[in-house]
Amino acid sequence: QVQLVESGGGLVQAGDSLRLSCVASGRTGRTYTMGWFRQAPGPEREFVAAISGSGAVTGYGDSVRGRFTISRDSAKTTVYLQMNSLKPEDTASYYCAASGYYSRRRDAYDYWGQGTQVTVSS
Repeated sequence: QVQLVESGGGLVQAGDSLRLSCVASGRTGRTYTMGWFRQAPGPEREFVAAISGSGAVTGYGDSVRGRFTISRDSAKTTVYLQMNSLKPEDTASYYCAASGYYSRRRDAYDYWGQGTQVTVSS
């Protein structure tokens, strides 16, 4: 089992920046691909970004590419999402997730955090 805990969400104004963190614990001996997803009110959970176990491969959703950056620390237990130039449409609950292989698909991720709320006012 892997436990994931997100932090760093909050209320900001359009144009501001935030950095989300996700700390992994438990069976972290295996290096997982880590992803960020977000969910506004509604059923769909949208892919935001992912980083491979080695950190060599990253990917972004179309709506955040060029504004958000995903990274992970050298110990591979913490992943970050730097969010710049935030827009009101970025308002959502942001979830960290872990997968045994690199993917942008939600169903590839086996472990999920509880989420952290990001609200961007106009």
